[in-house]
Amino acid sequence: MTARVTGGFAAAYPELDPAAIDYEYLRAVSQDMVPFGRHVGTLITEVGPEQAVVEIPAVDHARNHMGTVHAGALFTAADIAGAAAFVGAAAARLHTVERLVLRGGAASYRKPAVGRIRAIATVDQRELANILAAERSERFELGGKALLRDDNDVVVAKFTFDYVCDVVLGEDRS
Repeated sequence: MTARVTGGFAAAYPELDPAAIDYEYLRAVSQDMVPFGRHVGTLITEVGPEQAVVEIPAVDHARNHMGTVHAGALFTAADIAGAAAFVGAAAARLHTVERLVLRGGAASYRKPAVGRIRAIATVDQRELANILAAERSERFELGGKALLRDDNDVVVAKFTFDYVCDVVLGEDRS
């Protein structure tokens, strides 16, 4: 039996047990990973196998000159939610992930974002299945999306993301 080596992306989660996923642990660790997210004030409220949720509280410093939530804050919340969605969905094989990098994205701002905003993100399950089934070190492409909703459940923005995910198996890890 080959010992599991934790490196790369998974090194941030040293206490993760792939046999018994603790999603609250993943949420708590992920919360402090992105210093800019702390600056904006984002809060990761949910990390699970199906989705992640990130909130932007209704705070003055996240607003723009028109009184709505700044587009940069919306993007930040969506970006963090997308990465957290990947962490939750790939938790059992996170120890094989060397990196997850956002390569591109698209934004569609639909309505004025006022008050508390929630970014609900998911990753493409078919593409994720390839990552989870990797039998050799390989680079994968992965799509994700985030819907941002206000407290009235109105969609204020939609984001799509293109990620690159590098899987490195134990024998290839240096």
